[in-house]
Amino acid sequence: MRAEQHDGSPDPYLTGLLLTGRRVVVVGAGTVAQRRLPRLVGAGAVVEVIAPQATPSVEAMADAGELTWSRRPYQTGDLADAWFAVACTSEPSVNAEVAAEAAVSRVFCVRADQAAGGSAVTPAVGEHAGLRIGVLAGGRPRRSAAVRDAVLAGLSSGAIDDQDETAEQHAAGVALIGGGPGDPDLITVRGRRLLARADVVVTDRLAPRELLEELAPDVEVIDASKIPYGRAANQEVINATLIERARQGRFVVRLKGGDPFVFGRGFEEVLACAEAGVPVTVVPGVTSAFAVPAVADVPVTHRGVAHEVVVVSGHVAPTDDRSLTDWQALARLRGTIVLLMGVERIEQFASVLTEHGRRADTPVAVLQDGTLRSQRVLRSTLDTVAADIASAGVRPPAVIVIGDVAALGPAPRPTSFEVDAESEA
Repeated sequence: MRAEQHDGSPDPYLTGLLLTGRRVVVVGAGTVAQRRLPRLVGAGAVVEVIAPQATPSVEAMADAGELTWSRRPYQTGDLADAWFAVACTSEPSVNAEVAAEAAVSRVFCVRADQAAGGSAVTPAVGEHAGLRIGVLAGGRPRRSAAVRDAVLAGLSSGAIDDQDETAEQHAAGVALIGGGPGDPDLITVRGRRLLARADVVVTDRLAPRELLEELAPDVEVIDASKIPYGRAANQEVINATLIERARQGRFVVRLKGGDPFVFGRGFEEVLACAEAGVPVTVVPGVTSAFAVPAVADVPVTHRGVAHEVVVVSGHVAPTDDRSLTDWQALARLRGTIVLLMGVERIEQFASVLTEHGRRADTPVAVLQDGTLRSQRVLRSTLDTVAADIASAGVRPPAVIVIGDVAALGPAPRPTSFEVDAESEA
């Protein structure tokens, strides 16, 4: 009995093509080709694109020498010596001609506009730690994309064990991971994958707390919370803990909020581990300095409004001898200032900025608990922001954006996500 797909055509035979050094012809240079070309180039294929016109991205690939672009219409004979072909023009008749030549030449061909008209189909593809996942769902591209995404999410979270005996989970050492601004969905894919492999997790209060619930029961969790202006774990103790646990042969994750190198003292921990001979992997994080304003519809730059953005630490006052910031120069800039750890001393920061050149009515946005359910947004100006923060009871952690961008209206938000409807074609 012959197996059939959802649309009644026979089930395809899944395989992987080794295309290194082999000629591949792509007829068409629109958005479908733009999606397919990177993987073909990445496979080492000698790619020729045939099309009178191309998208800027395809043209850039040709200019960079990644592929050859023949700027003309398709002609019979273009598939000579090809191993694989993709027909993805906007003209069904041209795609049919390409598929017909491919059949005569015994060249496997994907026809993007009509899967049954070709001799091969493209699965929904994803990658994870050296694994390449391909899913076919019988001509239902949304289903194949959804299953692919679910499998990748399971692999990234550790819910699916990839059985990689050489993976980083078996190596002693430290991974310094930026957890992002707070929402657990904003940690990077690699960060989440390494966190799932941890034997020990050293975390603090700004790291995404929900991620700890996903850890295996035998994972040791060490709280190194640094509560602003209150109880703090000594940095030397944190460094020593990372080194000690790694020397015990364990894989240690130092999970921090935001990006560990943006006022996160992450590099101090890297230096301490390096000096002790402990290997360190650094996984950058989405910094709250830019992500929190973005989620609250506050762009830190905007055409015609701000051509510069400066991120400043507010952990010491402007007059403190330990301050490394030239506040007078900062006040003369016309762009955006993003102030972190500045809630307690906001009156001093606002005063020094207005004293040295910033307008008193400069817009200010104060964003508390950014990306979390408890997020609050306070709009103010430099001359009143200190009083407004006190009146609203704003508490750290909060990101303060100073500049004309803080007065811009909210950006329009999309209501849905697009799915690659060309998969399985």
